[in-house]
Amino acid sequence: MDANFELTRLVITTLKTDPVVSGFVAGRVFDRVPSDPKPGFPYVSMGPSDSLPDDADCIAGEEISLQIDCWSEGTGEAYGSAEVKKLAGAVKHCLHDAGLALGENALVSLRHRVTRIIREPNGVTNHAALSFTAFVEID
Repeated sequence: MDANFELTRLVITTLKTDPVVSGFVAGRVFDRVPSDPKPGFPYVSMGPSDSLPDDADCIAGEEISLQIDCWSEGTGEAYGSAEVKKLAGAVKHCLHDAGLALGENALVSLRHRVTRIIREPNGVTNHAALSFTAFVEID
């Protein structure tokens, strides 16, 4: 199985079942955000990803970079950046060095690299873009 595909499935499942993340999004974690009906805020979606070969000493491997996006909009903490920052922190805590296991391939590490907090051009939507890097041994 493709390592990037398998990692994406694992990340989505892990975020949906994490009690802290779920407390924010109630299962609204998407590979692709549905357009009809549009989900309520806040939610999490998968952003772009890329894979690079990372072979060493007769071991096939890949370095996978992926982005996870958190979205918030509304009143109270959602109006400012507080809600999206708290959600991003929950996502980071859930995934960074979490010791997750893939099925067909071996996840060596999954590490958070950077979080960017962005106000979208519409002036009301708050966005956190989290970058992670994973190293996977290919079976």
